[in-house]
Amino acid sequence: MTTLFISDLHLDPARPDITTQALEFLETGTRDAEALYILGDLFEAWVGDDDPEPEKRRVIAALRRLTDGGLPCFFMHGNRDFLVGEGFAADSGCKLLTDPTIVQMYGTPVILMHGDTLCTDDHEYQAFRAMVRNPDWQRGMLARPLAERVALAQQMREASSASMAGKSMEIMDVNQAAVEATMREHGVYTMLHGHTHRPAVHRFELDGHEAVRIVLGDWYTQGSVLSWDEDGYVLRTLER
Repeated sequence: MTTLFISDLHLDPARPDITTQALEFLETGTRDAEALYILGDLFEAWVGDDDPEPEKRRVIAALRRLTDGGLPCFFMHGNRDFLVGEGFAADSGCKLLTDPTIVQMYGTPVILMHGDTLCTDDHEYQAFRAMVRNPDWQRGMLARPLAERVALAQQMREASSASMAGKSMEIMDVNQAAVEATMREHGVYTMLHGHTHRPAVHRFELDGHEAVRIVLGDWYTQGSVLSWDEDGYVLRTLER
């Protein structure tokens, strides 16, 4: 049996090809799985659990079929879908995870993260993250009418795109010192995250131990899945 990990699908009605591939993966690519972990940014934007947008509801229904069929599914918030709440969990059957979360993979403790908290060189983003993760800010946002939330989310996406255009890739990538500090804090030597859209397996030494940081890719031009079973893990792409 295999545990599957995905992140950064950024599902959006404007990119139906990604939704089509995601739905196909949920229907056929999980048949031999024992668990599915979604490590953030499943959606390009999430303005509240009351959003009736049809494409999102199709994905939620697909997740519900998996969980009703006995497949445990777990969801961790990303920087795009941080407003996902208990309504989504109830509709999809997914269990919401805190960031970070530690899981045991065949005897190996693995720290799961979305990955954005590791990008400590991007001070502007970290300030924005602190604001939108504040419970008071979120309550105020969710109290607004749905149409107003949709418009505000579009404004934030446009502002984010403009901000990213002026930053180097190094600033937006993870900080190695932050990676090592997080591993030390939690006593682990294996990390799995998304967010940076740079799929890779990074090996390094940490305090005399071999350490590894696995990065999931995004789904803009193809799928990205990590499969992990008793023989180890494989980071693979799903061609579109």
